[in-house]
Amino acid sequence: AAKENERAEYLDLVERAKEIESAYKTWQKTRKELEAFDANAVEFREHDEKRQPLLREIEVEKAKLEQWMPDLNTSMADVTDADRLRWPWLGTERFCHADGCCSLDRQKLDDRARSTARWIAELCGNILSRPSRFRCFGLHEWAMVYRQTVEEIRHNQHRLRLSAPEVEMFVKSQALCCTHYDAFRFFTPEARPMNTFTPTLELRQELEQGGCLHANMDLYKWAVKLWPWAGTDLVADAFFLALEGRDLDMRASPYDLRNLGYEPVCIETPEGREIYEREQKSLADKARPLRSRLQAAAQAVAEG
Repeated sequence: AAKENERAEYLDLVERAKEIESAYKTWQKTRKELEAFDANAVEFREHDEKRQPLLREIEVEKAKLEQWMPDLNTSMADVTDADRLRWPWLGTERFCHADGCCSLDRQKLDDRARSTARWIAELCGNILSRPSRFRCFGLHEWAMVYRQTVEEIRHNQHRLRLSAPEVEMFVKSQALCCTHYDAFRFFTPEARPMNTFTPTLELRQELEQGGCLHANMDLYKWAVKLWPWAGTDLVADAFFLALEGRDLDMRASPYDLRNLGYEPVCIETPEGREIYEREQKSLADKARPLRSRLQAAAQAVAEG
């Protein structure tokens, strides 16, 4: 009887072999999916940890836009106690109050702020005095991935629109003429000798020019360095110009960012380069009066 039972169980297993094999394959598939989910969760946590310092920095910069400040030469009249309750930063030590008026306290300006302001004023004046250069076509982003493997690419979480050989061929077909240090310093070692200029921090005053996308986005950086003395209005205007510049910068890059809402400006085509130059010139036109305002604000701080 025992042998008959064993034989019956064995035959049952044989008959159910396909069902068992199918269930095992389903289990393996589910296990792999769970392992993938776990790997994604680990990657997300690591990415989130890396993002935290940047997010804290963003919160600081956000506060500079949310807390409206007058510039150094502007005094607000009829500031009441109710106003100071509504805008508590007006009651901080940065401000002085007299006869119902409120203004930034010049006594709080230090030598470091004045020195920075003089440098920024000089940079603005130099850029405004020299002709703008166009036709760089945003190739700096392409030079940053030139002859790199997928693993070496800085933002390899996004795929390239062209293959590595196609990127290399396109970069070789163009003239690299980047004048901005913060873009040039990320060029690959193979791309750097191809650039017409060799920008350095020390040459910033001599090389930067008003056609450069990065130089125009930098207006926000320099305005923030003068905060609060330059006033929030200037910082905000520079911020929105920088956003517009970054939008073009990303659309003209070799990365495929359509999943993020950025339709590419295909500078690898003549039509794309024409679009880039047109938008680059439009941005430069908007930056020119803003740079003049920044220069005047920096001079006021330097002399304050």
